Amino acid sequence: SCVDSRVPVETVLDQAIGDIFVSRVAGNFENTDIIGSMEYACKVAGSKLVFVIGHESCGAVSAACDGVELGNITSMLENIKPAVNGVEVKGEKSSKNPEFVQAVVEKNVELTMNRIREKSSILNEMEANGEIKIVGGVYSLKTGKVEML
Repeated sequence: SCVDSRVPVETVLDQAIGDIFVSRVAGNFENTDIIGSMEYACKVAGSKLVFVIGHESCGAVSAACDGVELGNITSMLENIKPAVNGVEVKGEKSSKNPEFVQAVVEKNVELTMNRIREKSSILNEMEANGEIKIVGGVYSLKTGKVEML
């Protein structure tokens, strides 16, 4: 999930503290530490679901859409650029176009799920064997609901 405080995963998924493992990074992408955390949660601790959850109006996605370059944020946003580049919509390709941002949010979730499978032989094998599922969705700040992708 994203680090955005408007998306408290335990609350969004109606779970109590201790019920789920949560890894959060601005823009909800994967990296080595997050994948390692997911591998621990699933292979060692027995979690059955990897849920990549994006959210509407994501600031990190908006910054990636605008090509923000600032300190370590620059390299962080590089993780979201494939989603920015993978979306075609009418209108301006910037954060000023809410449809573009929403499409990038959804594409980012989809690409993140795919990269988890590609980068983790452990999780990929567990999913292939039916031991876990890797799914994605987008949380609506307006409705409080998650739309599954």
